[in-house]
Amino acid sequence: MQEQNKTMDEIIAFSKQKGFVFQSSEIYGGLAGAYDFGPLGVELLNNIKSFWWKKNVDQKLNYFGLDSAMFKDPRVWDASGHTSGFSDPMAECKTCNTRIRVDKELEKLGVQADEKMSEEEINKLFDENKDKIKCHKCGGSDFTKAKAFNLLVKSNLGDFTSKGENPVYLPGEACQGIYLNFKNTVDSMHPKIPFGIAQIGKAFRNEISPRNFLFRTREFEQADTQFFVRPNENKEAYERIKKERWQWYLDLGLSEKSLQWEQHENLVFYASDAWDIKYNFPTYGFDEIEGIHNRTDYDLTQHTKFSGVDLSYNDNGEKFIPWILETSMGLGRVFLAVLSEAFTKEELEDGTERVVLKLKPFLAPVKIAILPLVKKDGIREEAFKIFENLSQKYVCNFADTATIGKRYRKQDEIGTPFCITYDYDSKEDGAVTIRERDSMKQERIKIKDLEKYFIDKF
Repeated sequence: MQEQNKTMDEIIAFSKQKGFVFQSSEIYGGLAGAYDFGPLGVELLNNIKSFWWKKNVDQKLNYFGLDSAMFKDPRVWDASGHTSGFSDPMAECKTCNTRIRVDKELEKLGVQADEKMSEEEINKLFDENKDKIKCHKCGGSDFTKAKAFNLLVKSNLGDFTSKGENPVYLPGEACQGIYLNFKNTVDSMHPKIPFGIAQIGKAFRNEISPRNFLFRTREFEQADTQFFVRPNENKEAYERIKKERWQWYLDLGLSEKSLQWEQHENLVFYASDAWDIKYNFPTYGFDEIEGIHNRTDYDLTQHTKFSGVDLSYNDNGEKFIPWILETSMGLGRVFLAVLSEAFTKEELEDGTERVVLKLKPFLAPVKIAILPLVKKDGIREEAFKIFENLSQKYVCNFADTATIGKRYRKQDEIGTPFCITYDYDSKEDGAVTIRERDSMKQERIKIKDLEKYFIDKF
């Protein structure tokens, strides 16, 4: 078997055709920067989430899970700096009014630019390179000056009379709920420092130009951990966390050659260190899937100041504001990385081609497909009994149309790791044929042994 090259356009088309990802509001023409996870996509996404939760909460001592509300007091976003500093540099085409994100356009030219730069700094680079930047719509190069465009999404929750004077915001990042519940967690769970709090939550950003499929969207999900340590006692824990997160991606099925570290050169003002894990996406190249940040004591200090509630930790009479080590993963990006890694086109020895999704078995949306060889002579009915039994524990598929070869190919495409075929011999020997997805090898297993067989496999 020989693997062939793949492109992101192929993966995007595959995602829709096979029920992994759909454009949001597609029947109305589609909403930019928003996507729906389809029947198979939601299973894969939930499996990724479950694996993350298992490794970051269930299997860790002194880590606690949380699910905070999306709506928060507006002062939360003042304290966090989002209302004043959470922005991207935007310019507008004077010909057709199309907006561009200036730092990203400069990066395409190989110019070192960053959204954390001042308007003066970004405009100096913009002016030097403006003739090389083209409008995405009309092709012109006549733009306004770059201005900071705040990314928070406003809501009018409970605001019916003030005409937007007291806006409530959708979360610009999911982690703030962890800081807000720091004291509640300490008071209810009594953790000994160091300890962690983990959460999977939605975030919303008023992106100027959402792009690259699931990579940059206006609505997305983040999986965050915040590890609370004594001041200045962060170095050893920070290195350990970096190693754990790197290993998690390898265990997820991403190849080490497709991953790389990148340290931030332009740190946000509150961070003392920050690293990104990047994945090499088809067509897009290397880009961030997770950030690991040393946030010092900024967050709890700010919320103490703005709320008036003391968020110190008391350790046997010694009070201090803990420092925070953060891991923040974009679930849509990781989903896309997993799909990109697994999507495989193979030329077989007989000259035919197959598409196979080589997912780790525990990630596969469908774990087992049960395929009766024919529908007659009681074979379908006996095969369905196997489906009923195994589906109590695993997500299973029952398929009895088309030839057995075509059914195998369909299961390969959606990543099903094992297919069970019940045939005429099964009625005599009480056994079935199990076909493994990647190698396509087959073996005969007694029906009474199937439960143990799959426990070992999964």
